[in-house]
Amino acid sequence: MSEPSLKGLSRDAQAARSWPFEQARALLARTLRLRLSDAERDFAAPLIAEGKAEEAVAALPALQQAVILETGYGPSGLPHVGTFQEVARTTMVRSAFRALTGDAIPTRLISFSDDMDGLRKVAPNLPNQEMLAEDMGKPLTVVRDPFETHESFGAHNNARLRAFLDGFGFDYEFVSSTDCYHSGRFDAALLTALACFDAIQKVMLPTLGEERRATYSPFLPISPTTGRVLQVPALERYPDRGTIVFEDEDGTKVEQRVTGGLAKLQWKPDWAMRWAALGVDYEMSGKDLIDSVKASNQICKVLGGTPPEGFNYELFLDEQGQKISKTKGNGLTMEDWLRYGAAESLAYYVFQSPKSAKKLHFDVIPKATDEYLQQLDAYNRPPVEGAPAGPLKIDNPVWHVHAAAPPAHGSPITFGLMLNLVSASGASDKAILWGFISRYSPGATPETEPLLDRLTAYAINYYEDFVAPHKRYRAPSDQERAAIADLIARFKGLPQGCTDGELIQNEVYAAGKDAGFEPLRAWFQGLYEVLLGQSQGPRFGSFAAIFGLDRTIALMEGALRGELVTTEP
Repeated sequence: MSEPSLKGLSRDAQAARSWPFEQARALLARTLRLRLSDAERDFAAPLIAEGKAEEAVAALPALQQAVILETGYGPSGLPHVGTFQEVARTTMVRSAFRALTGDAIPTRLISFSDDMDGLRKVAPNLPNQEMLAEDMGKPLTVVRDPFETHESFGAHNNARLRAFLDGFGFDYEFVSSTDCYHSGRFDAALLTALACFDAIQKVMLPTLGEERRATYSPFLPISPTTGRVLQVPALERYPDRGTIVFEDEDGTKVEQRVTGGLAKLQWKPDWAMRWAALGVDYEMSGKDLIDSVKASNQICKVLGGTPPEGFNYELFLDEQGQKISKTKGNGLTMEDWLRYGAAESLAYYVFQSPKSAKKLHFDVIPKATDEYLQQLDAYNRPPVEGAPAGPLKIDNPVWHVHAAAPPAHGSPITFGLMLNLVSASGASDKAILWGFISRYSPGATPETEPLLDRLTAYAINYYEDFVAPHKRYRAPSDQERAAIADLIARFKGLPQGCTDGELIQNEVYAAGKDAGFEPLRAWFQGLYEVLLGQSQGPRFGSFAAIFGLDRTIALMEGALRGELVTTEP
């Protein structure tokens, strides 16, 4: 992905109203508050607002240190779209922050994998269930890979996550919890946590049930005999030598260091320790973690750190309105979406209304795809001279989807129209569709229209898997039969090879009005049900222009002969 120029955007960025800019302004305020004195802030803030952030950064070394944004991933299950959305949304905040500062203050985005967590559940959609059951409780980077492609289950899932993020072009740093614990990167923070053991307990114990409080310890030692992550109380602790005493699974008492990968923290203290150790400035999380964020914020302060800026987003739901769960496997995987829709449409979908719960199922893909295309067209449309000023371009979703560098060209054909072209033509490969497209738009090729070329493949996959099994053609009513016959005559009167969608659409309107349809949308619904086997469809004039008048006429004539009617089993 090419790096966009963000200089000169600060004035628009200051006025932008989209949620990433709201978050970026809060992150900038935090950065100035924590790093600068009052006098330095009074010097820097006006310069940044005027688009002269480089001057402020050059004069203030504290602003030359990177602002760190973090996202978390728990690789106990296969990555799904809910995992991706955190990286996408955080990237949007990062792009907005860069626009606010003219990219003068450096930023880093860390994608952190909690892969040292112990395996607690086995999702039913995973292979080699017995093998995974044998490894229950061990760190995910020790659990054997059920897919037998990587050295561990954690490594397999981490690779799945990175492959998608890389494919989308995200600029991020992958950080493994296992690597941080074993390399010593977390050692200093862990020793601080051991010294602050009682203070951490003071935060955590009130959040737990009575039985859990009796045995809770923020430290989870790794058993020296079984290699499992143990949820056992710390019987003794020795901050001066960095050790705790616990009872191993065989009943023996063990004194063991909390550093060097021999122990990990419970997840809330772990989250807080990570913020303090890595200097995290921003991290968002789901609405279900509000209480966890509060506890981790308190623990981060106990450890001497400052909790990051962030906000809580609403959760994605499956088609039954249930929370998506990696364990249940009830949501879309990233691969699922990419089989049926462009990655850009996925990023557009996660941009929209992060504070509102949204269904994340296959049926949202076509709508998200076409809305993305509409927004891209709007972004690239030149302003009309004399017209009132519209929304700022940097508030357009595609600015955020493409990290401030949207493409200059979208697709001349909508995804909905492509689906119906597949339906009417019976196309099973892209070459058939390109035969129609090239006649409708001379000079268009897969090379000149790469996004459209991808849409053809998505449309074929989506149609075959979700549309075709449910299509039901019906015979036309007497009124529809008369109107279709009239429309055939009108189409035959148009210039041969006509591809003017507006001209064709006018004839469709006229045929419906003359037939007395009231409301007129009943006429279009009838056309879709009789000709395409569904109750909704694209703008019919555009469909006929691409499909070809001659083929559309033949389709209508076949419908009048009863050749399309679905035979019920």
